[in-house]
Order: sequence, then structure tokens, then C-alpha cells
Amino acid sequence: MAPEAGALVVKGSIVSERVAVDMWFDPICPWAWITSRWLLEVEQVREVDVRFHVMSLSVLNEGRELPEQYQELMRTGWGPVRVCVAVEQRYGRDAVRKLYTALGTRIHLGQEKLSPELFAAALADAGLDPALADAAESAGHDEALRASHEAGMRPVGTDVGTPVIHAPGPDGGTVAFFGPVVTPAPKGEAAGRLWDGVLLVAGTPGFYELKRSRELGPIFD
Repeated sequence: MAPEAGALVVKGSIVSERVAVDMWFDPICPWAWITSRWLLEVEQVREVDVRFHVMSLSVLNEGRELPEQYQELMRTGWGPVRVCVAVEQRYGRDAVRKLYTALGTRIHLGQEKLSPELFAAALADAGLDPALADAAESAGHDEALRASHEAGMRPVGTDVGTPVIHAPGPDGGTVAFFGPVVTPAPKGEAAGRLWDGVLLVAGTPGFYELKRSRELGPIFD
């Protein structure tokens, strides 16, 4: 029996080749947080390595008319994404993954308010320099932030937010999509089955949307 495309043959056995999957997140988005935890589950049951990148809801919503409460969130939302970019520039992509977990744990599980103290504490949790919290108040990393945001959003457009995922497509190219929006994050093989289904529909030419009304808010179990 011939090996499947994309497989590796090691001593007569077929071993699936691990592939890179990229997710763009904004630390303040609870739905992106849940999706990110799902992807970490997928890593355990499928041949997938997840790489995390920053997008910004504050950048996405620049110039848009928004309710006052949401405008305030967008103003404070610059802080955590700036800190993430500062970390990537000093330490590299793997450190972004650690910081995202630390930030999300405090923001979404701990319900802590965005503040310089939260950023410094999350940096320390991730084993990174707490002084990088100062980046939250500086525009010095905004060019790199916008470049990361553009790289994630360009293939999916600006009428969606986060999460955005780029994954290997069935023809050897890349498919990019918004979502999935799911709560709570599936675990174990259930996470793998959802991944299989998402790839199936996202890789179908001309497929754009599958949606139903939300009946639950974010569940962070």
C-alpha cells in the first residue's frame, strides 16, 4: 500500500508529517482564548504545531463608529498587544505563546482588569522581563504590530475579528478562516474531530460561512 500524500515513511511505517498552523489572537478576546486552548488540545491528538501571532481589535476598529463602552475597550486594548509584540521582538515567537497563556489566565480566568500591573505580572508568570510592560504605553512597536495584524487579516478580510487561523490546505496551499467560535473548548479526541471538520469545510472551494445564533457565553473550563 502506497503512503498517503504528506506522509513520512520511517522504517517501513507511515508517520504523518507534523504541520504548522498559525493563529492570530488579541489577548482581550474571550472567544479567541477558548479557540487557542482548543488548538493546544488539537496539538496532542493531531500532527499539528500551533504558532501564535498578534492581531489587534483596536487596529481593526480604527475609524469605526462604536458604542462608548466598546470604544473604551479598544483604547485599553492597545496595551496587551503592544506588550506581546515587544516580547516577540526580544525573545521570539515561542515567548509569545507563553505570554498569551499568562495574559489569558489572568484576563479571562482571573477576570483581572487590564493594567500595567497585570502586564508586569503576566510577564513574570511567563518568565519574561516585567519591564516590558512599559511597551503598553508606547507606540514604538506599532509598526510591527500593524504588520502582524495585516499578515493575519489579509486573507480573511476586515469583516471578521479574532480568532483567525491559517492552516495547510488540501492542494498544498494555505486556507485562512475566522473561527471556530466554540464554547467550551473541546478536549481530547473531540478537539481532533472538530479540527478535522473545520479543515474539511475551510478547504472546500467557495465555502464561506456556517453559523447559528449563540445561546451561551464564553465558558473557560
